[in-house]
Amino acid sequence: MEFDATRTVAIFILLIAVGALALFATPMEQSTILMMVLPSMVVGGLVFLLLGVKHGEYRAMR
Repeated sequence: MEFDATRTVAIFILLIAVGALALFATPMEQSTILMMVLPSMVVGGLVFLLLGVKHGEYRAMR
C-alpha cells in the first residue's frame, strides 16, 4: 500500500477518533477526555508519526 499525505492524515484521524470514542465508553468525565486525554493523544501521535517518517527516510537512504 502506498502512503501519501492524504491517506496518512485519514488513518491518523481515524485512530485518534476510535481511541477517543472508546474512552467515552468508560466512566471517565467527558471534559477530562476532551481537555486532557484527546490533546495528548494528538500530540503524542504526531511525535511518533514524525519519528516514524524520519526513520523511514533514514532507512530508505541506507
